[in-house]
Amino acid sequence: MKKNNLNLKSFAILFIISTWFSFAQEISISGVVNDETGLPVPGVNVIKKGTKIGTVTDFDGAFAINTEVGSTLSFSYVGYVTQDVVVKNSSSLNITLAQDLAQLDEVVVVGYGTQKRSVVTGAISGVKQSELEDLPITRVEQTLQGRVSGVTIAANAGQPGASSTVRVRGITTLNNNEPLWVVDGVIVDAGGIGFLNQSDIESVEVLKDAASQAIYGSRAATGVILITTKKGKLGKLSVNYNGYTGVSSPARKLDLLNATEYATLLNEKSVNGGGSILFSDPSSYGEGTDWQSVIFNNSAKRTTQEFSLSGGNDVSKFFASFGYTDQEGIVMSDISKYTRKNIRLNSTHNITDKLRFGQTVGYSNEKNIGIGNTNSEFGGPLSSAINLDPLTPIVETNATRAGQAPYTNNGIWRDANGNPYGISALVAQEMSNPLAYQKTLSGNYGWADNFVGNAYVEIEPIEGLKFRSTLAGKLAYWGYESYTPVSYLNAASIVTQNNISRGTNKGFDWNIENTVSYTKSLKNHNFSVLLGQGVYVDNISSGETVTYFDIPVDNYQDASFNFSVPTDQIDASAYTGVEHRVTSLFSRLNYDYKEKYLLTAIARRDGSTRFGGNNKYGIFPSVSVGWVPSKESFWETNEMINQLKIRGGYGASGNDSSPDYVYLATIGDGRDYTIGTSGSVTIGNSPDAPSNPDLKWEETSQLNIGFDARLFKNFSVAFDWYKKETTGILQPVPIPGYVGAVGLPTGNVGDMENTGIDLELGFNKNFNEVNVSLNGNVSFLENTVTSLGNGIDFISGGATIQSSTYPITRTQVGQPVNSFYGYKTNGIFQNQAEINGYVNSAGTVIQPNAQPGDFKWQDLNDDGTIDSDDRDFLGSSIPKITFGFTFNADYKNFDLLVFFQGASGNKIFQGLKRLDVENANYQTAALGRWVGEGTSNSYPRLTTNDTNNNFSNPSDFYLEDGDYLRFKTIQIGYSLPADVLSKLGIDKLRIYLTSENLLTFTKYSGYDPEIGGGIFGIDRGYYPQAITNQLGINLQF
Repeated sequence: MKKNNLNLKSFAILFIISTWFSFAQEISISGVVNDETGLPVPGVNVIKKGTKIGTVTDFDGAFAINTEVGSTLSFSYVGYVTQDVVVKNSSSLNITLAQDLAQLDEVVVVGYGTQKRSVVTGAISGVKQSELEDLPITRVEQTLQGRVSGVTIAANAGQPGASSTVRVRGITTLNNNEPLWVVDGVIVDAGGIGFLNQSDIESVEVLKDAASQAIYGSRAATGVILITTKKGKLGKLSVNYNGYTGVSSPARKLDLLNATEYATLLNEKSVNGGGSILFSDPSSYGEGTDWQSVIFNNSAKRTTQEFSLSGGNDVSKFFASFGYTDQEGIVMSDISKYTRKNIRLNSTHNITDKLRFGQTVGYSNEKNIGIGNTNSEFGGPLSSAINLDPLTPIVETNATRAGQAPYTNNGIWRDANGNPYGISALVAQEMSNPLAYQKTLSGNYGWADNFVGNAYVEIEPIEGLKFRSTLAGKLAYWGYESYTPVSYLNAASIVTQNNISRGTNKGFDWNIENTVSYTKSLKNHNFSVLLGQGVYVDNISSGETVTYFDIPVDNYQDASFNFSVPTDQIDASAYTGVEHRVTSLFSRLNYDYKEKYLLTAIARRDGSTRFGGNNKYGIFPSVSVGWVPSKESFWETNEMINQLKIRGGYGASGNDSSPDYVYLATIGDGRDYTIGTSGSVTIGNSPDAPSNPDLKWEETSQLNIGFDARLFKNFSVAFDWYKKETTGILQPVPIPGYVGAVGLPTGNVGDMENTGIDLELGFNKNFNEVNVSLNGNVSFLENTVTSLGNGIDFISGGATIQSSTYPITRTQVGQPVNSFYGYKTNGIFQNQAEINGYVNSAGTVIQPNAQPGDFKWQDLNDDGTIDSDDRDFLGSSIPKITFGFTFNADYKNFDLLVFFQGASGNKIFQGLKRLDVENANYQTAALGRWVGEGTSNSYPRLTTNDTNNNFSNPSDFYLEDGDYLRFKTIQIGYSLPADVLSKLGIDKLRIYLTSENLLTFTKYSGYDPEIGGGIFGIDRGYYPQAITNQLGINLQF
């Protein structure tokens, strides 16, 4: 019995040992690590948890490791969430690492380097490549609109390829307000930024406050925008294709009078002015011609193809891309097109462990066919469609009328059947049949070739000490080709002699920078010091134009410069630009203690060729500090406020955007004079204006106070309040006539102030299999002109429109720059008794010559007379509030993006109708005009004898609210399952649908409330943005 018990115990022990051995036996585990897009991730650390046993993934993301069943493998890589996996059997593992968004956001691009976001003390906002992926963005400015606080962006036109107006924290100066664009260290002029392909962009950062801008010194006052393009990544060759195609159409059309309504109102207008009936039977004209249907295309094509390659090893990495964009405009598509071809090659090379070399180079070719006027009241398809009468036919098919004047003139345009395009007998000047106008621009186009790149060498002799030299430049060629045929559009638009013209230009900008930086940590003290020197040269430019007149052809296809023409039929000109040079010394100190107490100090000294010896150099300092109370020992961990950083800074930056040599008394010609009594003229030259050797930089100082916080783990908040003051704005200085100068000297005479709040909010959370992300921002801005010099209250002049009796804007002390200025209405006189009873405090009748139906103008100075002194400020053209909101969600293989943006608090001057064209068409609002007592108190009577200047006075009658909310992008995508794609050797295949500008909510009566330009919000016939629907595919392998 004992022996049996012993055998039983021995068997049990043997069983336990063998079982334990089977579990503990080493097995070989292999697998592949991919990112969320399906691409392999090389260099991932694979560690057996609790030990030092591990390996790393190779270029294909593959790994192999010996471990035991039941052990835990930890997969970790910078920028990704660490993932732990329990080994269950010997099957291969397919691991997908998710991006650690919190960790990725820690690093931001600043001037001449990067910083961890946790220690940034300035106001810096930006967007990353992941936020722009697969979005149909043609111009880089559009990447920021609505996605970054403190930046006001408005499209200059809906014309394909058109730029946008960009203002960082308001209007900074009365001169050039364009921000400084820096692409991979290359300073690029705002007008030339269109060469970039958005799919090549890794990140865009906006330096908004002086504490961050000061490192760029004299050209940073209006803001700095840093663009970093993509670099190669370690690993096997990665191939990416993204393409989308679709159609565009107008979002809205104006409500214009049809033929019957038009004839009725013109009859009434004529009779009210003392004339006769013009049209005996208005109803007989029916609907008439809809000129808007002539110019708008409801299916304008748009296509983009993008292809990129990326890869590398421990020594070299590269990124190469190719892009093609082809877009038709929605207005007269045959003369509204844009194409762009892009090529880019970026590379980095580790020559040794202490020596690095890198370069970026991009090339673009652009071809732009434009309609001529994209926001002008003086002709072009839009202005003509708005103002032409609906009585004129598109094509004159009546043989009798087609055989009479004006159709017998030389240069009449005809359709394919030989019928002449209709010419209005009622509306002329620059207004013409759009189809005939289109013929005059056939074959015309503008073009541009841009080469932009840099190369750097970096040496790190000891850890943390880096010497870097960078040479960067932009070489641009641009010009136009045009043919102007013999043409008769109407009696005011006649070309009797054809011509062919060509313009070519060349521009070269370059800069060289040498920096030394040292980063060191001493226990809990972290230091980073930067010293630098730079030379920046721009406007090395030249250009020529040549025009041949009266060449023996009648179409653009046959036109060329190969014809011999007499010299008096050749017009040629050339120019050479004035080189602008800036030399700089700069430095920066970053310090933090335990990332708890933060300090950044910057100083830059710039010298510019645009100033004389007395003030050639300027020094621009800044200092900013931060405190992170959430890292203090007294801070108790809580679920409400997880992180909190308070920061503030003050600094100064400059602006040298004045014209060249204004500090000198330059000599001008054309000052001819006579001596004696012979009457002979002697060629004369004289100084243009007195010199000003004390001319100096415009200086912008800015105070910024803000905080960054993370709340309830999933919410992020960034808040900034700022006050930005510009002093010494360069402006012409009035001088007495007895000085004898033909021009005015330039002086530092103006001051301006911008105050505002920037607020950015974020939310990220996973709800089971649904991932949700919401990001929003809102900015509040107040702009005020605080000084225009001794004794000067306002700047004479202002923006004008058509035949208005006065300018429509004014820049005055105490008001926002370029505010709308004019008369205030006080209703409409309903009868003669109201006219007689409208008196000032002294009992004087204010408008004795008015008629019932005329505007009642406010007599602001109470002098009993309506004159120029009764004008007042009517509103600001600058939006007081701008905002944007982005919603992202994904569920399994589906994803959704909804992005909207808008603006509020500004006015738009609606100047679509030509006041000086007597019979121009009206919008249907004119149907609500005053026609008798009590019929209207907002729209005056129509008359050909407008002695009250109801329509020609600039007034609040033309001002409308510019508020709008626009659903800018809605995108739905589906990614095919990875297990299906792996069988085809494909890493990712995503199909998506995108709608742009699908909905716009606004009360504005024009085409589009988003109107950019030198002055926001003046609508002269604005080319509207289009609704675009597109289908796209993204493929990676």
